[in-house]
Amino acid sequence: MEHEKLRKLALEYHSKDRPGKIEVRPTKPLKTQNDLSLAYTPGVAEVCEVIADDPKKAYDYTAKSNLVAVISNGTAVLGLGNIGALASKPVMEGKGNLFKNFADVDVFDIEINETDPDKLVEIIAALEPTFGAINLEDIKAPECFFIEEKLKERMHIPVFHDDQHGTAVISGAALLNALEISGKDISKCKLVVNGAGAAGIACTKFFITLGIKKENVIMLDSRGVIYKGRKEGMNPYKEQFAAETDARTLEEAIKGADIFLGVSKADILTEEMVKSMNDYPIIFAMANPDPEITYDKAKRANPNIIMGTGRSDYPNQINNVLAFPFLFRGALDTHATQINDEMMMAAAKALAQLAKEDVPESVLKAYGVENLKFGPEYILPKPFDPRALFYVAPAVAEAAIRSGVAQVDASQFDLEQYKEQLKERLDKTKAVTRYIYNKAKSDPKRVVFTETTDANILRAVQDSVDEGIVKPIFIGARSFTKDDVAKRIKELGLKDSILEKIEFIDPLYYDKTEKYAEMLYEARKRKGLTRREASYIMEHRPNYFAAMMVKNGDADSMIIGETYNYPAGVRPVLSVLDREPESVVAGLYIMIIKNKIYVFGDTTININPTSEELAVIAKEAACFYEDLTDDKAVVAMLSFSNFGSNQQEEAVKVRKAVDIIKQKYPEITVDGEVQANVAVDKDLLERFYGFSDLAGKNVNVLIFPNLDAANIAYKLLYKMGDAYPIGPILVGLKQSAHVLEMGSTSSMIEDMVAIASFDAQRKGCE
Repeated sequence: MEHEKLRKLALEYHSKDRPGKIEVRPTKPLKTQNDLSLAYTPGVAEVCEVIADDPKKAYDYTAKSNLVAVISNGTAVLGLGNIGALASKPVMEGKGNLFKNFADVDVFDIEINETDPDKLVEIIAALEPTFGAINLEDIKAPECFFIEEKLKERMHIPVFHDDQHGTAVISGAALLNALEISGKDISKCKLVVNGAGAAGIACTKFFITLGIKKENVIMLDSRGVIYKGRKEGMNPYKEQFAAETDARTLEEAIKGADIFLGVSKADILTEEMVKSMNDYPIIFAMANPDPEITYDKAKRANPNIIMGTGRSDYPNQINNVLAFPFLFRGALDTHATQINDEMMMAAAKALAQLAKEDVPESVLKAYGVENLKFGPEYILPKPFDPRALFYVAPAVAEAAIRSGVAQVDASQFDLEQYKEQLKERLDKTKAVTRYIYNKAKSDPKRVVFTETTDANILRAVQDSVDEGIVKPIFIGARSFTKDDVAKRIKELGLKDSILEKIEFIDPLYYDKTEKYAEMLYEARKRKGLTRREASYIMEHRPNYFAAMMVKNGDADSMIIGETYNYPAGVRPVLSVLDREPESVVAGLYIMIIKNKIYVFGDTTININPTSEELAVIAKEAACFYEDLTDDKAVVAMLSFSNFGSNQQEEAVKVRKAVDIIKQKYPEITVDGEVQANVAVDKDLLERFYGFSDLAGKNVNVLIFPNLDAANIAYKLLYKMGDAYPIGPILVGLKQSAHVLEMGSTSSMIEDMVAIASFDAQRKGCE
């Protein structure tokens, strides 16, 4: 992007709406006099007294346990240098955004107009009561070393200079994987470090912790090699890496090197220098915005390199955002007094391991690729991989407890429970969907899939098997083989082991295919179907075959439709499976809104249901809700009218449906017709319609008068209202079967796999 265009967009981004990138929001209600008396005087005094008696209680009653100070004096802002405290504020606000979005850590950015290291230490140390941790940022070397050391001595909360240690952790994770791929022994590797500032020195120290021998390190600064006896430009921090060497230039130092670490400036490493390194060299060229050598030049010099840079347009981006939010998350959640080497080592190893795991569809889409697989061009997770939180923070927390710097009770810290809490922390729907997954996991069912080489289906099946919520069956026809699936799994970078968990069935060789064909013929012969056609359908149309498996109890449920339009997908289901007596087949959606489960119906099948059909749909939806939640359904029959306020045909239809439900299914709590805003506003309902059976209750099942209204409502809520949908869910059938919306993501499909297992468990609901 050309500079002027970038400048215009950046200025507009930072100035539109309210200026800047952060704001403060309350976390407790402040709507009534009672709220005020609790939030401030006199109630707040009670909390103050508790903390005065036991300072550790501040973690329980204030934001301290989730609050980090991002502090800078603007003397070494990345790529800009010494621009001063005020000019650094946009960067520090941005850092706060990263903390919040990646790990739900709250931040106050504090820019201090002071360059005297001793004064800075005094100012920052005095902030300890406010914060759970300190993140130092963009403070120039060597002062940054002194400031961090002194603060660590004085403060009893973590003090972490991200320019040093965040970079060290990320590059350390990359190094572990690069060494594994190249087959190099870390203790025998020669390391050349170009750049002796905060990042260069911290990375070198961390690499030594990982196993690099100090005598195998040569470090350079702007004056050249740092060698024993050098006088110019030295300080105690550089002195510890002064080498016994005759090399004086980068060109001389890099000959025979295995690893190059660059934290210096662009284009300082040449192709000839790369050629002089040992084979399978590891090059981390991290100068920003342009690396010490471009990826193309380095590859041209030696195709066997494993390379990482700070850029997102090259493979293996070494980006601190993969470390610092999660390091602080783990430290804060254990009330750690520091972030030590053990915690940083745990973070690096967790990130290295994550790069070896299968990459979720959401990450692939974010980066516009179909596959990412551990290897020379994928040694680190992508910065937008949401799993980093669940890998790194627990590893850090565990290391904090193990190394004795955590203040939480180790015996009360459940690591698995903590991982679940982290998932729910960033994705508020996880608490609800986890409940559904646990239902499915209690008795995983045999679910049939027919789109067996579709990328999203395969990813969802793998994740579902890992979750323990399904026993998958794959159906194919014509040229379908297990090898086709194996090839596709390899292309997508998924686990080969998933093949062992899948039951493969080819209808051409299945011993019940003829029986299925005869059953289809008997069911459809008076609708024009011949025996020959029935046999052809069973052998060559997997969706019909899958439905027949479910009908005969040879499978418990089926999921189809990811590559079909909905009418085509639902047709074989309705043609083969049995309907419940006196029932109506309908499509429901679970809508998770503000951590609550609602059921919407009918969203997919019946275009303009009659009063009788609406009554049955409401009964099916209520039954489904109660089975799923173990809670009482409260059903609102929606309309544009409130309890007889309009006599139009559509309103009367809904009113009649309510009468039918109350007569036939008196156990259901239901009322209507009622407008949607009234139905979901408990206070409004009680104020104006206190006579209603819904008054004083929280509505959780919403039945719409027609398909238009239901379909539009759930899609608008999903796209514009921050609601999370799971569906469509077919009800009204004796057996369990579900047809996806075409183009469903792998996560949506996985949710439906959980529903399919649960639904197969619940069949028989009256």
